[in-house]
Amino acid sequence: MAAPVRKFAQPPARNLLSDLDLSVEALHHLLELADHIKRTPSRFAKTLSGRYLSLLFEKPSLRTRLTFELAIKQLGGDAVNYAGPIGEREPVKDVARNLERWTQGIVARVFAQSTIEELAKWSRVPVINALSDRYHPCQILADMLTLQEHFGTLNGLKLAFVGDGNNVAHSLMLTAGRLGVQVAIATPPGYAPDAAIVAQAAEAGAVTVTHDPAEALAGADTVYTDVWTSMGQEQESAERRRAFAPYQVNPALFALAKPEAIFLHCLPAKRGEEVTDEVMESPRSAVFDQAENRLHAQKALLVMLLG
Repeated sequence: MAAPVRKFAQPPARNLLSDLDLSVEALHHLLELADHIKRTPSRFAKTLSGRYLSLLFEKPSLRTRLTFELAIKQLGGDAVNYAGPIGEREPVKDVARNLERWTQGIVARVFAQSTIEELAKWSRVPVINALSDRYHPCQILADMLTLQEHFGTLNGLKLAFVGDGNNVAHSLMLTAGRLGVQVAIATPPGYAPDAAIVAQAAEAGAVTVTHDPAEALAGADTVYTDVWTSMGQEQESAERRRAFAPYQVNPALFALAKPEAIFLHCLPAKRGEEVTDEVMESPRSAVFDQAENRLHAQKALLVMLLG
């Protein structure tokens, strides 16, 4: 029989706008809960019975949209979808106050963090940041679940992220560092993560920011990368390819980490740019475990906020 899952006396957070909305205690609880849900999904099949959530997507999505929709449905609820700009036809505050009358939560994948914050300001139902230009908290919850499964613990691991100091890098520093993972970020000059977020992360965990990928990968248990050009940056793609070329995760760069290190990528991947096929398809690649865990980690998040 599976061990009982402990519950908080009160929900651990009202919204998930950024990684810091979840305390360290809540993060540990979420990972424990995600593991239980993954092992015994039938126990949670009616958790969201009769609940409906709004899924708002300004950006195209495979993993985020499908895993959230599946998570809601597999927990007994249902979802309605809206794709397109938020706040153009009517103010964001009006969008929020419409959705709160119809559904019990809002999941939004947006271009600007300000859109997430505006939705939360006016909504009386929980708002979940499914990606913004500043944070990607749901991705990192799945990443931490993946690392815990592979290594049995998070405390004491070293994670090297090479590439753009983007929303994924920000969320890795803020979440992984607080769970005992040493985070090393290697970026080209001019592409470092936001200094204010680095300072926030350094208050609670071991964080290194460097321009030297070899320094970041030394002793790393995990090597992580992301696309060099995110949606909305297409006009910079040629310049970015030149700047990021030394940061490609190929067999030679991957070999600078520990021999047992695993490879992570939040996907979609541009093979031949930030990572080669040899690394993506190697036995040490955990990218599809990571993608699967989006479903389980997001189920745990929904149970915590709405269950």
